[in-house]
This record gives sequence, C-alpha cells and structure tokens, in this order.
Amino acid sequence: MTNPAELFSVKGKTAVITGGTRGIGLDMARALVANGAKVIISSRKDVAVEAAVEELAKHGDASGFAADLGTIEGAKALAEFVGSKTDKVDILINNAGATWGSTLEDFPEDGWDKIMNVNLKGPFFLTQQMLPFLKAAAEPNSPAKVINVASVEGMRAGQMETYSYGASKSALIHLTEHLALQLAGRNITVNAIAPGPFATKMMAGTIQMAGEDTIAAMVPLKRLGQSEDLYAMALYLGSGASNYVTGQTIALGGGLGTIA
Repeated sequence: MTNPAELFSVKGKTAVITGGTRGIGLDMARALVANGAKVIISSRKDVAVEAAVEELAKHGDASGFAADLGTIEGAKALAEFVGSKTDKVDILINNAGATWGSTLEDFPEDGWDKIMNVNLKGPFFLTQQMLPFLKAAAEPNSPAKVINVASVEGMRAGQMETYSYGASKSALIHLTEHLALQLAGRNITVNAIAPGPFATKMMAGTIQMAGEDTIAAMVPLKRLGQSEDLYAMALYLGSGASNYVTGQTIALGGGLGTIA
C-alpha cells in the first residue's frame, strides 16, 4: 500500500511552467521547487526570468527561458531549451496569459488576436512541442501531467468587458477536455484550474478601480485567493494524488464560477 503522504510528492519530477515569473505561475513554481521538483520557467522578458530563477534557485533546481508563447516559434524555442536541460517532463503547466478590456463598440482586432494567441494558441502548440518529453515521462500508473490555467470567466460570463479573455478561457477548458481524451491512451492526463480573483499583476487594475473589499464581497468565501491556495493545487495536480483524474476543470475561486 502506498504511504498516503507520498501521494502528494513531486520530488524528482521535472516541471515546465509558462508565465512563471509572477503571480499564479510563480506561486506554482515555488510550491514545486520547494518540494523537490526541478522547475523550468518561461516568460517573455529576460529580466523577469532571471529574477524569478534567482529566487527559485535558492530552494532547488531552477532554470528559465524567455519566449513569446503566442507564436509557434516561441513554443519551438522553449521546447529546444527544455531539451537542453532534460529528456523528460513530468508536469507541464500552461499558465502564460494576458487580458484586454474595452467596450463592445471599441474593442480592437488586436485586442482579440493577441489574447487568443497567448491564452489558447500558446497552450495548444506548446503541448504539441512538449509531447516527446511528456511521453518519455509517462507510465501507466504514473502519468505525465498537463495543467492548463483557465479562469472562472471561462466557466460563466462575467460583467467586465473582457470579451476575448473570457472566450479564450472557455475555449481552453474545452481544449483541456479534448486533449485529455486524445492523450489518455499515452498515459498523459490533462486538467485545468480556473482561478477566481487573486491579487496578481493581471488583476491589479481591476482591484485598483473597484477596490479589494468590493471584489472580495462578490466571492462566496468573501476573500481573494492566496498563494497557499495555489501551492495546494500545484501539488495535487502535479503529483500522484491526481493520477486517476483527467479532463477536469477545478474552479479555484472561493465559489465563483460554480455557486455564484
């Protein structure tokens, strides 16, 4: 019988985390590296990557690479870098994301295309490029893991005029299910988390405009998400504890997206 404490272990695993220099991605990277995983992070800016790697490396094996994952070329470049560091990837976290807000009348084409490229095209083509590494790590009783970071806005329409963001995250949830079905036979699970409001840089403008207390009041649990909430989710979905779970989207929003 497996020791229950070992079910949540990620020690010795290799994880690739996109958008890993701040917010949700950095918190998930922190959780994994602190618990013995080797982490490879990416972001668009070299300076941000270097700073995050410097922090993470104090706690374990960490490296990083700057790439624009809204392009296929960026996905290929990151895959090449990963190949220089390892021959297998146990955990792929597609977290890189962007948002855009504008009125319906004034919403620009580039505000649609940029968000779709980063939030939807990016996860698809990076998963494609990572398949050889994921397959190398995958075993029948120890599948490789793909974790897509969606949003509660992809589960229910919100009041904010972030049309391309909500649509991209809803599509990512569907893509998660489609990939889970296709990759199950290769011993690769695919799941998504759908965060609600966290005090991240992406949320900073909304928090400043509406006020943290106002946003928290909209959440059934009456608070914003905290780093510890992300630590737990990273360890659950990245470890053997979730080996029999695939094609699922877990709302991480204090009740937003599900009961409110």
